[in-house]
Amino acid sequence: MAAFEPAPGDERLSTAMLSDSLDECGLRSQVLQGRLAPVVAGSRAFGRAATARFAPGEHDEPEDPYGAAIDFIAGLGRGELVVFATAESDASAFWGELFSAAAIGAGVVGVLTDGNLRDTERIAALQFPAFSRSRRPIDYRRRMAMVESRTTVTIGGVRIADGDLVMADDDGAVVIPREREFEVLAAARLRASKESTVLAELLAGESLRAVWDRHRIL
Repeated sequence: MAAFEPAPGDERLSTAMLSDSLDECGLRSQVLQGRLAPVVAGSRAFGRAATARFAPGEHDEPEDPYGAAIDFIAGLGRGELVVFATAESDASAFWGELFSAAAIGAGVVGVLTDGNLRDTERIAALQFPAFSRSRRPIDYRRRMAMVESRTTVTIGGVRIADGDLVMADDDGAVVIPREREFEVLAAARLRASKESTVLAELLAGESLRAVWDRHRIL
């Protein structure tokens, strides 16, 4: 799978812009329900989903209890964004400092989960973008198990296929289906360009009505 390479100017894109652009393209249900909060306010991650699903599991392989996660992380590549689906489990944490360090070494852009994180102060110190439903210090061993990877998962009511584009920021998370990404990104990049003009005109004193009538963007 080709790595996602953001185009020049994509740093201006936000989840709000992508949400509006998805609406324009007829994809109106691609924003995760509920906000997965960043460990550090102002964090932003944008990359291809590398998906995995966890389920309750009280047994493991004593000699290799983290084998599935280790193998999954070993297969991560540059520009990917880890997506862990846990059915909003509160049984444990699913990601911490050392997983983050390994991900950084592989060129991963962030992690998103509907479960819990731990070591959050240390994740913040690594400056690794991490988004979760909540936080708990508990290890997942003999509580939860990675049962699938590189598959389609559902988080916040949105299906996320491995390789879909995902962006997360302070406002929430948005999913762009891979088969529609060129269309959606083209619309989002045009919107970002126009919004810069709209912002400048509003700050210069133009009325909201005049700017809307001229650009049809708010």
